[in-house]
Amino acid sequence: MTIAKQGTWTPPAKLSKPEMIAISQAVLAEIDFKFREYEDIFRVRSNGMDWDIGNVVYEPNGHTAPRGPDGKKIGIFMTHGGASDWRSVESLARGFAGKRGVKVCSLTYPGRFYFPDSSRNWPGDTFRSDGSVRTPIWLRGEEITRDQYDVKVDDSHRAIYGSRSYAVAKPGTIFYERMAAFPKAFVDAMEEICARHFPPDEWTIYVHGHSTGGPFVHTLLQRVKNVNGLIGIENSSFGEFYHKMTGHDWPTPFNYVLVRSWRELARYKGAELAMQEKEKPLFRLAQVIEEIFELWDDVKRFPQFKAENWFHNRTPSCLIEAAQVAAKRQGFNAEQTQALVDEYMSYGIPLSGPGVKKIPPILHGINAFSRDHTPEKYRLIAKLYAELDTPPKFDFIEMGTGIHSYWRPEEGLPQGVSPIVVKVWYDAIVGGYYDQ
Repeated sequence: MTIAKQGTWTPPAKLSKPEMIAISQAVLAEIDFKFREYEDIFRVRSNGMDWDIGNVVYEPNGHTAPRGPDGKKIGIFMTHGGASDWRSVESLARGFAGKRGVKVCSLTYPGRFYFPDSSRNWPGDTFRSDGSVRTPIWLRGEEITRDQYDVKVDDSHRAIYGSRSYAVAKPGTIFYERMAAFPKAFVDAMEEICARHFPPDEWTIYVHGHSTGGPFVHTLLQRVKNVNGLIGIENSSFGEFYHKMTGHDWPTPFNYVLVRSWRELARYKGAELAMQEKEKPLFRLAQVIEEIFELWDDVKRFPQFKAENWFHNRTPSCLIEAAQVAAKRQGFNAEQTQALVDEYMSYGIPLSGPGVKKIPPILHGINAFSRDHTPEKYRLIAKLYAELDTPPKFDFIEMGTGIHSYWRPEEGLPQGVSPIVVKVWYDAIVGGYYDQ
């Protein structure tokens, strides 16, 4: 199926909730394309170590993938946010595959894919009675044992996060070495998926990374030849820009893994309810607390740990130290070490210089009741892009409802904001928004 260019598509500045409901109802009523869904598990060699990678593919079955204005097949690369795995964004992936016939690859961050069980559900809770905690699985058969880390509690930002607990990898352990090496492995894994599933002579790629996934997919914009733009719903920006949005460095060293609990749900739920209902939820606080615990019981089967904070926030001290540790393990000389430091430091910034690919068009969507993704912050991002020597096309759409977890259902929107993204961003692709 070939899609002809339909003119110059322009994004709406805002979509009201009634407009969103109408779009969702129309999309969900459409006849589905057939597609097959399967796991593509592979191994990459990166930073002198092996890494097992989980990628879930949604592939047209019985029809040809649609083509964009450039005549190439449309492919989407996506990844999830800071707490979960591919399942948190599967409604969006299935929407693009089932309602538009597009091929989608959905990466689970290195360390997050639960290889030991076919359900892919992480067992038990994140904190165990023996004092151990849940830790990443970067390589099948490799275990991070209790003697490789300490558990530390940080209450320095209690007003925002409550008391947060970390697994702190000890120097000299495989845990410590993995924490130093994973940024390059993450980027290499993304590039490998693009190369093996979307070769540039046949495919044009559009990327999406929910929340923490945003800074990672931004690294692909200028590094992968056939990435043609960003599909950005609740999608954090370049790490450097996100750093400027927050106004502070990430507060821990690189070897700290955040181990999540119900508190992470509470910090979002409280803000979202306040934005929606103002002070009313305080009068049913017991109910809200119960709902948080019920939700935690449901979502603790997902990874619920986060090693990637300092990449997300682009904290230079962490990036530099991690690169130096990874270089030392590999026996690098001073020149090689500096090259790895420079590579780490380049991940979270727009690239510039001779021969560097221009940043392709970026289209964000931000939900009305998102705690962190606000119009004010996106106007700041627009300003930062405008200051570049070659600014990209950049727009954002304000949604009339929705929360940061954009797939969560609400009245009139049984799949949350996902169907709206399928309709609007697909129209942007075939309508020429991403043409350069």
